Amino acid sequence: MATVLHINSSVRQTGSLSRQLGGEFVAKWQAANPDGTVVTRDLASSPVPHLTEQMMGAYFTPAEQRNADQAHTIKTSDALVDELLAADTIVIGAPMYNFSVTSGLKAWIDHVARAGRTFKYGANGPEGLVHGKKVIVFVASGGVYSEGPAAAYDHVTTYLRSVLGFLGMTDVTFVVAEGVAMGEEAVAAAVAKGRSKIDAIAA
Repeated sequence: MATVLHINSSVRQTGSLSRQLGGEFVAKWQAANPDGTVVTRDLASSPVPHLTEQMMGAYFTPAEQRNADQAHTIKTSDALVDELLAADTIVIGAPMYNFSVTSGLKAWIDHVARAGRTFKYGANGPEGLVHGKKVIVFVASGGVYSEGPAAAYDHVTTYLRSVLGFLGMTDVTFVVAEGVAMGEEAVAAAVAKGRSKIDAIAA
């Protein structure tokens, strides 16, 4: 049975284009896969904890050697990694905040980037262990960062492509709705462009 992991990271429950477009894609996927499963992880309404020294210690302690506190601390991370590994398709809503991803999405990444589970160190350096996944990332930004003088400020697509690739996920498609702070016409154009790309992906 096919499974989608749908991650939302916008702090806005209404008026969020990354939520809107990501939701439209998931709805199309569900219509095409009526027997499929969608697992939703909302990092705004149900935030995961940020990385702590105790968590880091638990990550690098073999399971059989963890004390009770470490075993409790690592439960959230293990659950998030299990969700990621079980999914065939990962849909990520990633609005740009201050040129980068939200703190909630960064916290999720810190939980799922786990040596021994999602990547390993080998003779030739680190190797991603998360293979066979299709990732669609929905990015929304007030300005235009795909080209022009502001392109150097885009630390959303560049960071996510790097970190997902590091974990082994190289089939990554970005659906970008940009310039949405430039008026209603710009928003309408961004949504139309996003929907066109959704249709192409879903085809």
